[in-house]
Amino acid sequence: MLRVTSLTLCALLAATAGGGSTSALSGEGKPDEAAVKRARKTVRLLDDVYKTVIVLITDKYVKDRKDYPAGRAAIRWLNDVASKGHPKTRLLDVSGEPYNPRNVAEDEFEREGVKQLKAGKGYYEQVVRKDGKPYLRAMTAVPVVLPKCVLCHPHYKEAKKGEAVGALSYTVPIE
Repeated sequence: MLRVTSLTLCALLAATAGGGSTSALSGEGKPDEAAVKRARKTVRLLDDVYKTVIVLITDKYVKDRKDYPAGRAAIRWLNDVASKGHPKTRLLDVSGEPYNPRNVAEDEFEREGVKQLKAGKGYYEQVVRKDGKPYLRAMTAVPVVLPKCVLCHPHYKEAKKGEAVGALSYTVPIE
């Protein structure tokens, strides 16, 4: 006989309610929904800022393959931001041909997020607990938005409009 708990039911409802959302909390209680909404708002803010800067750098400063790539700059500033205690964010390859072999999914959340983004979703999330604290894990799609992207990534020429070739993976504390 299948036993469905309220936490399991919440996870199933969240997974089918749009956005690919699931809950990975196990018996330690669900975080306050208002706090989860604040964490989602933080992800949206960071996503807008980071993607805007990557496009700006590429558009204004990358002229040819010898120039410092915006993706490399992004990885550096994302690490610098996280080292100051702000939410951890990673730039990942989704195309299967990473510019840097370290820019691939590191854990089960990221592997599943890559699958979801490759399937056409623009956003994937899970609420998880780490060291007893709740976090929102979220991934957003990074499509090719400028013709200059192919300077460093010639295989992006094959990407369809709006197709995810990369992702930003966020780990935001739920407070």
